[in-house]
Amino acid sequence: MKIIDAKVIVTCPGRNFVTVKIITEDGLYGIGDATLNGREKSVVSYLEDHILPALIGRDAQRIEDIWHFIYRGAYWRRGPVGMTALAGVDVALWDIKAKAANMPLYQLLGGRSRDKIMAYTHANGKDLDSTLEAVAKAKEQGYKAIRVQCGIPGIAKTYGVAKGDANYEPADSALPSEESWSTHKYLNYIPEVFAEVRRAFGDDLHLLHDVHHRLTPIEAARLGKELEPYRLFWMEDCVPAENQELFKLVRQHTTTPLAVGEVFNSIHDCRELIQNQLIDYIRTTIVHGGGITHVRRLADFASLYSVRTGFHGATDLSPVCMGAALHFDYWVPNFGIQEHMAHSEQMESVFTRAYEFDDGYFTPGEAPGHGVDIDEKLAAQYPYKPASLPVNRLEDGTLWHW
Repeated sequence: MKIIDAKVIVTCPGRNFVTVKIITEDGLYGIGDATLNGREKSVVSYLEDHILPALIGRDAQRIEDIWHFIYRGAYWRRGPVGMTALAGVDVALWDIKAKAANMPLYQLLGGRSRDKIMAYTHANGKDLDSTLEAVAKAKEQGYKAIRVQCGIPGIAKTYGVAKGDANYEPADSALPSEESWSTHKYLNYIPEVFAEVRRAFGDDLHLLHDVHHRLTPIEAARLGKELEPYRLFWMEDCVPAENQELFKLVRQHTTTPLAVGEVFNSIHDCRELIQNQLIDYIRTTIVHGGGITHVRRLADFASLYSVRTGFHGATDLSPVCMGAALHFDYWVPNFGIQEHMAHSEQMESVFTRAYEFDDGYFTPGEAPGHGVDIDEKLAAQYPYKPASLPVNRLEDGTLWHW
């Protein structure tokens, strides 16, 4: 099944998405997501200049060989740009293979391990009252698990909280905007938020919270300890992720479950975290982790240590990645939960999809492949727009983790 063409489709129906399309001599094609939020054009260049030309003439059925050809053949391995580009190709090839077998992708992976896939969504508010309203709305939509983020008194703009009624999209300007941060104000307020959420909604809801890498280990340990009475499903990204040793101190001081990994690109970024059981959920997503081929190995390794998956699923990933992730979620034995941040109608208009949501759970659908396709003509009506993620500074002006 020879590859005769491969191309990149860049579109911005409200935000930028990068899609890889691979076409075979048999007339079959597959697509994969290669979106890297705020660095999309870097991945496009890597694909167009280095990867896609080398695919022409290769056998699309040899997914494993092609994966290693791209990974090992680059010499400069790993990193977000290279692994995202590799993921776009890998998912497109799995899409082709499943279509050739005339079966949904999860069947090709080994069949489903569950009947439905629990998802969590975001409930964000500028203050406590609006946050409680957002939680109530998410619960009415059927979600059994909800990530809670709230504006902090004295901080002008808080991560996760949108402007007005629009969905939260952090990449809000061509060049990075600057935000202000106070760890002291945050740590003093967030436990109060979760106390109120539990008082209002009881114990049945799964509650999650994203710290976004902003604390030191001892600060994260304090927060985890103070949140223990509210029984979080997880506390996410509590410290910067580059140093895996940082999680040891957090783990020693709190039983709040820990999740990390949306910024990871390979198993090497989280090997010690998993092996030493310093985390409970690994969040590395297919699009940034080298595709299904590599994330499958990561999940198998995590299963040896009772670490479960909890894939990143914000709108910086296209419906193509969501489709592939749901097939993976259906199959993977050590599944934990799937993040879901709804795409806008404009975003979804560019993609057709087989996956479905009902009462807090997803199913990936039974269409051959991963079940998501792209309307190239409509995609062309939404040209790329430069959009950068913000940067963060402490109140004294020190550049901090965003």
